[in-house]
Amino acid sequence: MSRYPESVDVVIVGSGPAGATYARILSEEAPDAVVALFEVGPTVSDPPGAHVKNIEDPAARSIAQERSEGPGAGADTVSSPGAVTSGQRRARPGTYLLEEGFQEPGEDGMPVAAFSSNVGGMGAHWTGACPRPGGSERIAFLPDLDDLLDEGDRLLGVTTDAFDSAPFTALVRERLAAALDDGRPPAQRVQRMPLAVHRRDDGRLVWSGSDVVFGDATRANPNFTLYDESLVTRVLLDGGRASGVEVRDRRTGELHTVRAWFVVVAADALRTPQVLWASGIRPDALGRMLNDQTQTVYATRIRDAESVAPAGASGSTAEGDVGVDEIVDGAISEQSGVTWVPFTDEVPFHGQVMQLDASPIPLADDDPVVPGSIVGLGLFCAKDLQWDDRVAFSDDEQDWYGMPALRIHYRLTDRDRAVLERAQAEIVELAKVVGEPIGDRPFTMPLGASLHYQGSVRMGETDDGRSVCSPDSEVWAAPGVFVAGNGVIPTATACNPTLTSVALAVKGAKRIASDLAAH
Repeated sequence: MSRYPESVDVVIVGSGPAGATYARILSEEAPDAVVALFEVGPTVSDPPGAHVKNIEDPAARSIAQERSEGPGAGADTVSSPGAVTSGQRRARPGTYLLEEGFQEPGEDGMPVAAFSSNVGGMGAHWTGACPRPGGSERIAFLPDLDDLLDEGDRLLGVTTDAFDSAPFTALVRERLAAALDDGRPPAQRVQRMPLAVHRRDDGRLVWSGSDVVFGDATRANPNFTLYDESLVTRVLLDGGRASGVEVRDRRTGELHTVRAWFVVVAADALRTPQVLWASGIRPDALGRMLNDQTQTVYATRIRDAESVAPAGASGSTAEGDVGVDEIVDGAISEQSGVTWVPFTDEVPFHGQVMQLDASPIPLADDDPVVPGSIVGLGLFCAKDLQWDDRVAFSDDEQDWYGMPALRIHYRLTDRDRAVLERAQAEIVELAKVVGEPIGDRPFTMPLGASLHYQGSVRMGETDDGRSVCSPDSEVWAAPGVFVAGNGVIPTATACNPTLTSVALAVKGAKRIASDLAAH
């Protein structure tokens, strides 16, 4: 017999933070609704959806990461020393790359566009950074955006004090603030990075994944069930309205139909439009306005670190060419902290500054390094939005899962290149403010490295042909079908998008809860 129900009230496709948000809000506001969540990947943690950083045993953590890598399992990743700076095309641990379709002839493409397939999605592998959007990053037609962001903070367990005791964190922030804060309003001044992490009473850090978003309300809800290794192949429509899904049990290969009043597609910014395309839901804006964030990284050694080192710090030797990889992988250790340089419309990039445990270039064996004194800097640039930047799908070719093969069409504009050049100059100056820059020049990450893809199922104020969904995230062309995740964000952002996508999911979930109550 099938392990799936014949019918439910709500189907959720994808178990990342946005999909988990729908499950949580529905559990809180519509507890009598029967909800089924389908995830294509396996359960890799206990509790399901937990961040892999919380797995203390390194071998067990590595296994969880590899099980999240779908068709890319076993491939080398950027955790290998020097993989980024040597130009090798590799994914981060826990993710996998497109084998083809990532770059069309004559275009920039996204060579390292990546995915995760596991319960918790990318929320099991992310850095946890939750800055709020500012200026033109904000969605102007959502008057309740700040209230929704507050809800996002609640669901993700966002804090700002988990690393207050980290060596040099306050010093780095003070030096950057002295150089940058003049003329900035308070909300855009240098500050602690809001992070989805908390410190337990025993001092151990716990990183938020979808398990935190699910919360006790979802786990205790007898009407909610999560089905892993379950591929939703298409959304079913009846009279143009959502009526359920087809789902393939990846354990048996059997295809089943599950009926539902509402379907939420929260796969990710590339696979959510893929599911809609496979379902025959193909508005003109589907996959369009795709955008990423170009990223430049650099490192510096804190000036006069020896004289201001915290009590107990002692010299150590750098451990080789691994620092840039650590910046890419978001390796925030127990000794590290994160400083946030907010985006402004005048300075159109967002900065993350975090301490590393090693230098990004080899140092001499006799060159002592005070622990925590190597600082990594990363600047993310907002994209110049273009209609023709898009993810397109094939009716003839299939991907590894048997879904329509995707191809990315993506170009940087002259403005994009100018902003990136400005960021490269700015990051050198910031490195000098903090200390002594390490290396000849900053490194620009290959496109797709941010994993912050947005816009592919973008939200719009009205159905003007330039958006896929309403302010409540309901697909204009298919009532009862909702989309979720970073792809819904309609603005060009430089800041990490997860908090915003969770906030938008809160709004969509409340709309479904209201509609269910009215039935």
